[in-house]
Amino acid sequence: MRTARTPTGHPVLWAGWVALAAGAVLCVLGWYGVSGERHAERQLPYLASATVPGAALIVAGAVLLAQGRWAVAAARVEELYDLLVAAEPDDADGRERAADAPPAVGGEMLMVPGGTLWHRADCPLVAGRTEAVPVDAKLMAGGELRPCPICEPAEGTDG
Repeated sequence: MRTARTPTGHPVLWAGWVALAAGAVLCVLGWYGVSGERHAERQLPYLASATVPGAALIVAGAVLLAQGRWAVAAARVEELYDLLVAAEPDDADGRERAADAPPAVGGEMLMVPGGTLWHRADCPLVAGRTEAVPVDAKLMAGGELRPCPICEPAEGTDG
């Protein structure tokens, strides 16, 4: 399991910001040089040496920022995956025992108001949530609620 934290100052992000800043400075310098010249043939060197490279640096900086943000997001996803893997039971039959466990609170099924799933009382998605209420039989019979795919309440009931 990795213990490294998600990078907040990824090097590609810094390179993107530097390229954007340098491009903006070059564009301003090019504009200033062009604005001081009256004839087009004397404006071209400023365009070629400052404005066009400045615009290219701005585009490159935007691409680097997008790549850096993707790298940070990928690192966060990997860290979350590592946390989920660490939370799994160590033994191979731990998952089977959790599915075969009888529902807590005497077989009571719970739902979250506005939700679309019904759960066993010991399901990790509703355990400890104060807004979880007993399942309304009308909603269950009407097909508006589906069994939770995590705690599989249909297997834990008699009916």
